[in-house]
Amino acid sequence: MTTDSKSEHIGAVGLLVATAVLWSFGGLLIKLISLNPMSIAGGRCLLATAVMLFVIRRHYLNWSFDQIGGAVCYAANVILFVLATKLTTAANAIFLQYTAPIYVAISGFYFLNEKMRGVEWLTVLAAIFGMALFFLDRLKFANYWGNALAILAGITFAGMIIFMRRQKDKFPLGSIFLGNILAVIVCAPFMFGQVPNQAGWLALAALGIVQLGLSYIFYSIAIKRVTALEAIMVPVIEPVLNPVWVFLFLGERPGIWAVPGGIIVIFAAATCGWLRVSNKMTGQSP
Repeated sequence: MTTDSKSEHIGAVGLLVATAVLWSFGGLLIKLISLNPMSIAGGRCLLATAVMLFVIRRHYLNWSFDQIGGAVCYAANVILFVLATKLTTAANAIFLQYTAPIYVAISGFYFLNEKMRGVEWLTVLAAIFGMALFFLDRLKFANYWGNALAILAGITFAGMIIFMRRQKDKFPLGSIFLGNILAVIVCAPFMFGQVPNQAGWLALAALGIVQLGLSYIFYSIAIKRVTALEAIMVPVIEPVLNPVWVFLFLGERPGIWAVPGGIIVIFAAATCGWLRVSNKMTGQSP
């Protein structure tokens, strides 16, 4: 690896860290906005689309199967995550979303003919056990729906990862741009009749412009210059920080079972991702 390529790689890892930190504020900002979840999701994506207009180029939109698939998964993910965050704790929503590497591994087994080793199946079972712990807390009925939606968010997040990785040598930002437009269209009927207060407007602006728009620009640049392992492991910063911000600023505490469940889920997902990538590593530099 040349000096220039090393510098590019270090810069890409830095962008990936910045992306994860920006993503981690999602739970806090969503909680601060007193609007229905669909309005938040639509407004957030509308602002993110405006930001991406400054960097998107015509050749980014090739309307390929991977680009459309990534857009659909992204749109579903951003909507489901907002719904989950509103219906359950921020910790539950983000921990359950980060089961994504487990679904990536399982989908590879069934759809890509990539066999899983015994230890990988153990990580899947561990993640399922960790997920079950979230439903043991004495929560309101709505929280159970929130947990279920967070699991669906994890599945769509996995789909987005797969489609974006398949576009590594092309223009993965195209999927995000189209996904934002799709999310705005889906959420449009719910975006009228409610107006946030001043704090809500500021939170919505930060959520769309910085937490979503700027972060995915960073991510689309970084994912082209980092290893698959780094793309999986570095974003784990997000579920660690997300509930911390919500606790510090809003005092929302995770449930008794959510903490051990979250630790199990994140450890299992990170381990599964690492094992899956290690099977494919050829020893070549990024």
